[in-house]
Amino acid sequence: MFSITVRDHMMVAHSFDGEVFGPAQRLHGATFVVDATFRRPELDDDNIVVDIGLATMQLAKVISEFNFRNLDDVEQFDRINTSTEYLAKVVADRLVDAIHAGTLGESARGIREIAVTLHESHVAWASYERNV
Repeated sequence: MFSITVRDHMMVAHSFDGEVFGPAQRLHGATFVVDATFRRPELDDDNIVVDIGLATMQLAKVISEFNFRNLDDVEQFDRINTSTEYLAKVVADRLVDAIHAGTLGESARGIREIAVTLHESHVAWASYERNV
């Protein structure tokens, strides 16, 4: 399986509901380094997984909706704990939608898997992987 990974970052504010979150129940900020990995079994006709420039632009577009926002105020997250794991899934699902829409180019339709990792710090991160 071939893969490429592109990276960006986003800064958000949010709070959590539930004792398991301890002090994170209060409003707090988070800066996530976001990695998106695209995988396919065979390279395309140009011997690439996907155009890195298009992948980088699409990742930036997806996370720009959340960057510098209080996620508690985003309607789609109403009453949802926007955990790192949950946000990784949201980003991955939107990137898959972009692949299906042709935004990453026609050859990107050969991508079979995607993984998104949100790094909370240098010692903690969460990932979500799915088929395309």
